Amino acid sequence: MKAIIPAAGLGTRFLPVTRVVPKEMLPIGAKPALELIVDEARAAGADEIVIVISEGKELIRRYFEGQGDIRFVYQKEQKGLGHAVLQAEIDDDALILLGDALVVGCCAAKEMVEVSKGHGGAAVIGCERVPKEKVSRYGIMKLDGDRIVDMVEKPAIEEAPSDIAVAGRYLLPAAIFGYLKTQTPGKGGEIQLTDAIRRMLSERDAYAYVYPGKRQDIGNPDGYFAALEAYRGNS
Repeated sequence: MKAIIPAAGLGTRFLPVTRVVPKEMLPIGAKPALELIVDEARAAGADEIVIVISEGKELIRRYFEGQGDIRFVYQKEQKGLGHAVLQAEIDDDALILLGDALVVGCCAAKEMVEVSKGHGGAAVIGCERVPKEKVSRYGIMKLDGDRIVDMVEKPAIEEAPSDIAVAGRYLLPAAIFGYLKTQTPGKGGEIQLTDAIRRMLSERDAYAYVYPGKRQDIGNPDGYFAALEAYRGNS
């Protein structure tokens, strides 16, 4: 199993600091946030980690230089999460951990691997429950038990099939890259990972796992400060 960490976003919500320091390298305690995500991937059993970066984020590359299980690829154009993942195409199961999503209180990736084993190696998407009034901010699952029937991107409250939202962690088969290669642009004119997964669901089973930890979104200042508090309280 190999891990992919998309970390190519421009970090515009953190300007001007992200002109110098990528948002993924902002410290959480004594480590940059990205290193905590790398640690999670290793704990889950990933034997290779591919970090997707963009030009101007070479600080990430310099920091991890010399770590033999890590390699880098570039996303040269900002064309969406699905496009970023495709740049790291591998021929193995892909554990995808978003570079701006920290999980406090559990090793979500490791637990997802165990869930996958329990379903014969099927795809697993890490999830969290969200308040009904916030479902319009997330990709929401339509489920049959824990099997994913469909995924609805940012539904209206009255149209949401559940309160279970995608939460920054995916364990997908290598076949996902074939779907991404043929995926047409979706919301925002970008290649959406969610759209490719929805196509995959017609041919392969995937399961939702509501992990017990708390996801912290460090892609914005409020989320970053919440992550600092969460890690301090959990240490």
